[in-house]
Amino acid sequence: MSSTLVKPPSPTHPKKIATATLDVTGMKCAGCVSAVERQLKQTPGVISATVNLLTEVAVVEYETDKISPAVLAEKLTNKGFPSQVRPVDLQYYKKNYQNNSPQTQQTQLLIAAILLIFSTIGHLHHLGGIAIPGLSNIWVHWALATLAIIIPGRSIMLDGVKALLNGAANMNTLIALGTLSAYLTSVVALLFPPLGWECFFDEPVMLLGFIFLGKTLENSAKNRSQKAIATLVSLQPNVARLIGKVDKQDNTGVKIPIEQIRVGELVKVLAGEKIPVDGIIVAGEGTVNEAMLTGESLPVAKKSGDSVTAGTILQTGWLVIEVTHTLADSHLAQIIKLVESAQTRKAPIQKLADIVAGYFAYGVMIVATLTFLFWYFYGSKIWAIPLENISSPLAHPAPLLISLKLAIAVLVIACPCALGLATPTAILVATGIGAEKGILIKGGDILEKIQQLDTIVFDKTGTLTEGKPRLTDCLALTTNYHSPDILQLAASLENNANHPLALATVEAAQQANLELFSVENFINTPGLGIAASLETEKIYLGNSEWLAQQNIVIPAETEIISQKLEKEDL
Repeated sequence: MSSTLVKPPSPTHPKKIATATLDVTGMKCAGCVSAVERQLKQTPGVISATVNLLTEVAVVEYETDKISPAVLAEKLTNKGFPSQVRPVDLQYYKKNYQNNSPQTQQTQLLIAAILLIFSTIGHLHHLGGIAIPGLSNIWVHWALATLAIIIPGRSIMLDGVKALLNGAANMNTLIALGTLSAYLTSVVALLFPPLGWECFFDEPVMLLGFIFLGKTLENSAKNRSQKAIATLVSLQPNVARLIGKVDKQDNTGVKIPIEQIRVGELVKVLAGEKIPVDGIIVAGEGTVNEAMLTGESLPVAKKSGDSVTAGTILQTGWLVIEVTHTLADSHLAQIIKLVESAQTRKAPIQKLADIVAGYFAYGVMIVATLTFLFWYFYGSKIWAIPLENISSPLAHPAPLLISLKLAIAVLVIACPCALGLATPTAILVATGIGAEKGILIKGGDILEKIQQLDTIVFDKTGTLTEGKPRLTDCLALTTNYHSPDILQLAASLENNANHPLALATVEAAQQANLELFSVENFINTPGLGIAASLETEKIYLGNSEWLAQQNIVIPAETEIISQKLEKEDL
């Protein structure tokens, strides 16, 4: 009798997939984006990678048991793109989005602009024969070109050469090759006059000047889009009042940095303060303005057992909140991540542009090389007579100079800036403006589909309105008072409250130039009504249920008129 040993199949474990965000610097064009994405996707364990040039962010989906974000960041750094893993912390956003000042780039633009102005003035003699003493000297133009390359252009030159050596040629590579070729050709012409070559030191100066102008405009668009995230970040308080036990009378507690708050701890919030954490109310009651979250202008009454969200404002009352989510997991943090993710998410047209731009730099260098070879060996001979007869600086008997100038022209004018920046800039600005208006757009692909919509239905206060109430009518339902009298009394009471309806009532009275009375013994019952004493009279203002609790009888005919007006939305 024989037996066969069958090996049981090994259990399959589901892949553990996570998403990480990397801050990637050193990217200059869409070619760099392709290089970074290619480097990430070729790494074992990486499922997908999306890179945004303007925000300098890479979002990577990976298998946690095969690779870590720190290793990915190190790989990119070694390839010439200094990277670091972005911490999951709102404090990071506070630091990077609220203090984002492109001071260095503005300084470079200023220096380049000054050099450009001097260079332009020095060439006025080409236009109208205007010669500026000193500035028309060729050695002065050499000095201006040298300064332009060494001071503002130094970073571009170094980055372009480094990218070429790393096998990831980018826009800066083309700029560096074009600028240095023009500069070195002019230096040769300057040092060896018998060659009869022209000097065009103005080209490096003008090229770098316009490049830095473009970079400044690009950075301006980036900063504008980031204002949306900065606005969201500003909603988060920096500190929270930590308490050990529920005590209505104790308003002190210990104020500690919000990032040190842990789940399960108790936080106390007083009227007028921003709620610092996501949590559940365990004591107290009040009204909370949730406009930043829902767009609704009217505050929501909150009591024990209700949930609250970080960034909303406690208008009245006091609350003790048990923390349910840390700072990094708060609802506000998720909104910020959603906005940033939307700015990183690519539209189909952008994916195509990035693919083309990834090979664009090499294509341009090949075309420039072919241009040089063609004109050096064939073009200058085929069109020798026309070149000598035309009145152009190009008309020169030296084939080498003609070939160099045309090859340099190809390098200079063929930068893939628009190709790689137009679409991401549009997406960045659009999603940023949307977030400022309270509309969260999930990405560029969604923006592309919007053009297909023929009907949009809005169901949110604050989307198509100003987001705050306004008093439109004040009707007197009794002959004892006129409308201005009722408005004056109501505004006198509401002047002591900070409810949106109270503010609207007071504003209407002020616009009607009504004098407000001074009231005493003010009582505010959140969500129901208010009461106060005016001289010897007690005045109540609230909903019908609350008035009934105060033993105030509303006449039947008044109730009927009120219900009719309510049905008519008046």
